[in-house]
Amino acid sequence: MDLRAEGWNVGRKLVRKLMRILGFQSKARPKRRYNSYQGEQSKIAENLLQRQFDVEAPDTVYVSDVTEFRVDQRKLYLSPIMDLFDHSIRSYTIASSPTTAFTSQSLALALGSRDFNKRLLVHTDQGFQYQHQSWKRLLEEHGAVQSMSRKGNCFDNSVMENFFGHLKSEMFHGEHFADYEELKVEVEVYIDWYNSSRRKERLKGMTPMEYRCHTLAA
Repeated sequence: MDLRAEGWNVGRKLVRKLMRILGFQSKARPKRRYNSYQGEQSKIAENLLQRQFDVEAPDTVYVSDVTEFRVDQRKLYLSPIMDLFDHSIRSYTIASSPTTAFTSQSLALALGSRDFNKRLLVHTDQGFQYQHQSWKRLLEEHGAVQSMSRKGNCFDNSVMENFFGHLKSEMFHGEHFADYEELKVEVEVYIDWYNSSRRKERLKGMTPMEYRCHTLAA
């Protein structure tokens, strides 16, 4: 897709052939076991999303989750907010502990000062951060509606899981990071690259930001 955007008339077979000749090999995504939150539950929101991942308008469905990295005997946690319309990361927070304040901050950044009047659905799993009053209060204040995956079902939030898979296979697995701060910078660089430079077939070969600007300008 990058080559075609630069004017080259190439197909997959030619690219595979050239990669084989040059000794290039894409990174493989390692398989991992899915672990859902096993703690006590409060009132769980209904699964309103129902795996309807194709969204026709921006700022109508957001999804979120938390993923963990380990480096230099420390843990780094990432909480991104993704818009299902173009799969862009609208906001994110990084912390050394997965607190409720950490996830609520990423949501607050994505919502800003807007009132969605129930036009926005925000979907997550049943993690304790999303059951907390701070998360629910933010949604209510901005007129957004909460949705949660069914217990232990990662496919109900598969787009977010897929993003984490790409993130870790493309910039984390097989790489060396000196410390927490270096990894933090690289995660930030990746998210910026993902939004502005990583092309997607489902977006007609455009990047998330290109697709968003193209649609809003139409």
